[in-house]
Amino acid sequence: MKNNAFAIVIFGATGDLARNKLLPALFRLCQHRQLGSRFYIIGFARRPLTNLQFRQEVSSMFFLKKEEKKDLERFLSRLHYQQGLFEDVAGYNQLIKLIHEIDAVAGERVKRIFYLATAPDRYNTILSFLEKTKLSKGHDKKNKPRVALEKPFGKDLETAKRLDKKLSQIFPEEQIFRVDHYLGKETVQNILTFRFANNIFEPVWNKEYIDHAQITFAEKKGIMGRGRFFDGVGLLRDVGQNHLMQLLASVVMEQPKSFARDGGVRDARSAAISAIRCIEPEDVEKYVVRGQYTGYLAEEGVMRDSQTETFVAMKLFIKTPRFSGVPFYLRAGKKMPKNHVSISVIFRQTCHVLFKEYGCPEVGNILTFHIQPDEGITLSLVSKRPSPVMSIKPVSMRFSYKEAFGRAGVEAYEKLLLDILAGDQMLFNRSDELESSWDFITKILKGWESQKAKVKNYKPGMWGPKEANELIEKDGRKWL
Repeated sequence: MKNNAFAIVIFGATGDLARNKLLPALFRLCQHRQLGSRFYIIGFARRPLTNLQFRQEVSSMFFLKKEEKKDLERFLSRLHYQQGLFEDVAGYNQLIKLIHEIDAVAGERVKRIFYLATAPDRYNTILSFLEKTKLSKGHDKKNKPRVALEKPFGKDLETAKRLDKKLSQIFPEEQIFRVDHYLGKETVQNILTFRFANNIFEPVWNKEYIDHAQITFAEKKGIMGRGRFFDGVGLLRDVGQNHLMQLLASVVMEQPKSFARDGGVRDARSAAISAIRCIEPEDVEKYVVRGQYTGYLAEEGVMRDSQTETFVAMKLFIKTPRFSGVPFYLRAGKKMPKNHVSISVIFRQTCHVLFKEYGCPEVGNILTFHIQPDEGITLSLVSKRPSPVMSIKPVSMRFSYKEAFGRAGVEAYEKLLLDILAGDQMLFNRSDELESSWDFITKILKGWESQKAKVKNYKPGMWGPKEANELIEKDGRKWL
């Protein structure tokens, strides 16, 4: 793509996603000369802005050193703006004219990428107009437009299927990029390398050696003024159906056949998600805890009697011979004590007879992948404490991305944007894995609906309601 002209059209260009993620990522790629010299960025939104006003707004996002100003000027010169309503064909017709003008400047028909950085309820409308105006049609077989859209992909299994049907009627699967930015995170990608490139781990990556695993997705912030979007959606849909499922899949998936674009990793990831044993509606109370932080009902845009969850904890199992009987404990929440995302694999504690009289640690070896904020990997080992007498204590060996490589890794959106431009779908959701994840999530939603159980309250700054602790402690285990 570097040597080919392309135009990326960002629907919702004045929204939070574009401002906070997409445009900064595109600027960094431009700054590092990874977009080539023939790229164009078109912002499409309802606000009546000129090109100059749009560029000024984008410019105000950055606080740069003096020597970076030329990079910003170069980037801004590639920005264009098209005012339009998502539900009005006039804006799309003007967009066609603008793209043709860009074609004339480029001296060829540029590659088109449509990025839907809008609320999910706008997807159907935008897709319909892309089809109606034939913007979705390519110039030829080698120059087909691509479409990227953000999670959540639907609200339950049925709406996800309808969205997928709509997409497939307009774009072939190889042109669809379903974005879950956690798949672009360096540490998540590294789990596969860590597992399969180091022979010391794969032989013990199974039920014979693993006691259980924990996944934590904690955010210190609340809903940050997103009450109208979040209320009625809830954390299970917003985080559970996508981020948690992807993190889980990285741990339980079998070795991919290859890292090629033809689907090796996607096949393995899809098989892993389909192997999650569904929690039937009648068992939801037994395996799932949902909570809501105190003060949520006072947030702007939230219904005063809302039962929307801001915290979820669950226990689940994987239907594969490798992990048969191994419990996986997942929790995610807002207003947590700190920002923390991690995966911990806890190995069985098999205290050797030599050390029993000295007091073996309660927990054995623990392998933790720190996804954020401090990307790295920690391995907990048992060591002799410096002492004249025998005394043992757990110690940690830590690998840090920043210390090892001088940086934490490529920012997720930078990586994903480059892959969209290259047509590499390895780190993007496929329709079959989405269907499996929604099947799992929808049964939990139905259980909550049928049982009409109220959410459990927890104070901000706590690790969820007490029932979340009870979920794991009744099995003789504890959250790390």
